[in-house]
Amino acid sequence: MHASNSVANTYKNQQIMTASPEELTLMLYNGAIRFVSESMAALEQKDLEKAHNTNMRAQDIVREFMNTLNMDYEVSKGYFQLYDYIEFSLIQGNLKNDRALLAEAKDMLQELRNTWVEAMKLSRQQKAASS
Repeated sequence: MHASNSVANTYKNQQIMTASPEELTLMLYNGAIRFVSESMAALEQKDLEKAHNTNMRAQDIVREFMNTLNMDYEVSKGYFQLYDYIEFSLIQGNLKNDRALLAEAKDMLQELRNTWVEAMKLSRQQKAASS
């Protein structure tokens, strides 16, 4: 089992090292969604420590999104407010062990991820059209 974990970690590290900034953002969205899902599942299983730890990892990713926004663009202010609300929902969901608040945060993250995927597709199409 240890050897397969090592291979998986090596593969994951290779993915991260060769990913474009767009792909890294997508990985972060997917990671945040996965951590919120794990936190929700842990709450159902009454594993409060795991629920807390996975929630904190999702919060870390959301804070990273907030910290890396380029506030020179007007649209960034709207994204900042969304991330701020998602972070608030994660914090309150963690403090209150409230699965509904976590589900709301997860839904918003999924919407943002889906929008990001569409933006990536459009960008690829535009690059292909211009070459």
